[in-house]
Amino acid sequence: MTEDQLNTQSVLSMRGAGYYSQRTAGAKNAIDSIKPLIDNALAQLPDTHALRFADFGAADGGTSAEMWHHVISNLRRNGDNRQIEIIYTDLPSNDFSTLFKTMQGMQGQTDFAYQDQFDNVFVHGCGTGFHRQLMASNSLSLGFSATAMHYVSVKPCEITDHVHMVGANEAEKAAFAEQAAADWERILLARASEMTIGGRLVVMNFGIDEQGRYLGNTGGQNMFDRFSHHWQQLMNDGTISQDEFIRASFAQHYRTIDEFTAPFDNPDSSVSKAGLRLVSAKTQLTKCPYRAAFEADDTIDAAEFASQLIPTTRSWSETVFSTALAGRPPAEIASIVDQFYGAYEAEVAANPDGHAMDYIHIIMEIEKQA
Repeated sequence: MTEDQLNTQSVLSMRGAGYYSQRTAGAKNAIDSIKPLIDNALAQLPDTHALRFADFGAADGGTSAEMWHHVISNLRRNGDNRQIEIIYTDLPSNDFSTLFKTMQGMQGQTDFAYQDQFDNVFVHGCGTGFHRQLMASNSLSLGFSATAMHYVSVKPCEITDHVHMVGANEAEKAAFAEQAAADWERILLARASEMTIGGRLVVMNFGIDEQGRYLGNTGGQNMFDRFSHHWQQLMNDGTISQDEFIRASFAQHYRTIDEFTAPFDNPDSSVSKAGLRLVSAKTQLTKCPYRAAFEADDTIDAAEFASQLIPTTRSWSETVFSTALAGRPPAEIASIVDQFYGAYEAEVAANPDGHAMDYIHIIMEIEKQA
């Protein structure tokens, strides 16, 4: 398989037309939970004539819209009337049309359409991945990224007996870890070039916490194991080929907190020499809102819970499975993918015990020093 086939830039995206943000309440809850950290970063903003913010890996912008509204309203309320430029970045396959509509109150929650509510706020999109520098040097005041930088720039290999590196064999795990370490350094060095002296970067990425927990694996059913099981069932019954099973390998690596902080621990690392300093780092669990509602509300039955849980997993994972079927007619791909998620939904509806998509994030605040 060639590097072009393994490259993530041209094939990955969240599901468009607002589907992603409408069905990922947990992602929004996680973002909303770090407002105090964002407020602290705002208090440290450098004294520049204008402010440039960036949302790296923003998808359709819906999950972070309330946070950015909070940022801008706080600045204006405190008398900071500097011009503000916000750059939303994602891959070229991203649904930027929905993003721009959301920011202008044409889609989604209009209360947070800050572009229409505040003067001197300018919104731009950048259709390039965050593994490279995306804006002029020494221009970024505050960077933010949520649940995005666990994606590797290129899959170092396919995963033969699973769909994610958390279930890969040791050699495959090592290959993903090596790629992820190189990518993390690239990401940080790109941000170091972009950031002004005194600028801040707040990132919350999927990872593995001190207890070994990660997204969808916090004590009950393991979501990625269930993905792998149902995808393998399609291979076993002849619906998909073995090659199509293998190609559904997530281009992700879930780093531990030690992997995230390693570039900052060494004063001689390229990241440290670029002026980046780690202000804080912690792990955080955000409970699955659909599971919480199911447990709290007796009127929600197992079938309704399943009909809410599976779409939130589908909103960010569907392109992995549909891309694995490349070469088939679009209608056939859609049918197989529907069958895959339908089987998972039927499993949850039949027995919801242990099924949830709790979030595990590693949250970091990073400063650029002189």
